[in-house]
Amino acid sequence: RLYVRLVRFPSSKMGVPGKVNKAFKRQPTRLYVNGAILGYKRGQRNQHEHTSLIKISDVSDKASTEFYLGKRICYIYKAMKEVRGSKFRTIWGRVCASHGASGVIKAKFQRNLPPKSIGGRCRVMLYPSRV
Repeated sequence: RLYVRLVRFPSSKMGVPGKVNKAFKRQPTRLYVNGAILGYKRGQRNQHEHTSLIKISDVSDKASTEFYLGKRICYIYKAMKEVRGSKFRTIWGRVCASHGASGVIKAKFQRNLPPKSIGGRCRVMLYPSRV
């Protein structure tokens, strides 16, 4: 989508006086990066569903994950029943730690992610800022 700001030029320098010109086309700002849900935190025998492992796109080492600590994560899924005009639902969470050396992070969600979400996509928001 392109957002267009309508500008009204009072003088005749830019065409007909008082005419509305379409100008300043710009792309919308995206406030998230994509992430893939890998599964739950686990050991050899036990898994802990309260913490999920997320791979953020274009993050490939542990040092790069420091920027994302404390950022919010949104898992969006589609339900059968429409509630408040939408079939889309969300589960929000936060990045709480890095996991390993390959750019994977641990996240805790308000409600545990369902098993259906494993292998799916989520959005890692670029807020709140710590800069």
